[in-house]
Amino acid sequence: MTKYILKRILYIIPVMFGVIVVVFLMKAATPGDPVLELLPATATEEQKDAMREELGLNDPLPIQFVDYVVGIVTRGDLGTSYKTKQPVMTEILQRLPNTLIVAVLAMALSQVIATPLGILAAVKQNTWIDNLIVFFTMVGASLPTFWLALMLIDLFSVRLHLVPSMYNGTVAGWVLPIIVVSFGAISQTAKGVRTNMLEIIRQDYIRTARAKGQKESIVIFKHGFGNTLIPVIAGIGSGLSGQLGGALIVETVFAIPGVGKYVADAVTARNFPAVQGGVIVLAFICTIISILVDVMYTVADPRLKTNLMAPAKKKKSSKAAAANGGA
Repeated sequence: MTKYILKRILYIIPVMFGVIVVVFLMKAATPGDPVLELLPATATEEQKDAMREELGLNDPLPIQFVDYVVGIVTRGDLGTSYKTKQPVMTEILQRLPNTLIVAVLAMALSQVIATPLGILAAVKQNTWIDNLIVFFTMVGASLPTFWLALMLIDLFSVRLHLVPSMYNGTVAGWVLPIIVVSFGAISQTAKGVRTNMLEIIRQDYIRTARAKGQKESIVIFKHGFGNTLIPVIAGIGSGLSGQLGGALIVETVFAIPGVGKYVADAVTARNFPAVQGGVIVLAFICTIISILVDVMYTVADPRLKTNLMAPAKKKKSSKAAAANGGA
């Protein structure tokens, strides 16, 4: 198991290198000159050339890439913001807690709601309760995030005046963003739990528990619930990764000072170091989440741990057989 975890951790290196390459190439292919955004329209060509030299934009692309990678590996340096002249890493770390608050709280809320809904839909299969929950999951998976956010703002902020329409630093300012993010995650997780639970309640050990006269609630929650953890863990992992990747939409709509809005503003201003740094940090966090989810799978279902260890044992037995055959 330790070897598997170490192997997964080592995967971070090629994944992150690929992300850096893609982001850097996209920067090179993006039209526009950031110097034009930084200097006034009255700036002379000499001033523009001096600014390009200061930012290192006159260097050949391979040299820029090597310098960027060396800075990340040796110093954790993601560059300097064109706009604020501050280190990009510092600015991202200041905003990252806001992004994580929305993602973590939304995922916690979604799992608390989605898991019971999925179990209930499976137990009440083909009833009006099941049909209603399935309809809800289809609607939740179909609604665009930005549309849902705007509708909730119109209803709860503009019409009912219950919560602020934009983030204002108070607890109430987190309500709508968390609801918007959790809505899609509830649909996805509930659907996965329902599908998995339908398979579980048809297993022989469930029939045996029922045949022994145990109450249905005990059969479901004691014997069946533990096996629904796989889709729950999958929902948490994909939900967190999806929120981090889609933070740009929610944070822009609700004006949350997080990494997503930071990247969106940087794109508008052609602040390439900020864009690159934001994407790289979010990609790194998503990679870590993926590794943690894989490890949690083995904790929730020990059979997966056996499957992971099986190839190694098979290799050892093959070598031993070859040695015995040679003898």
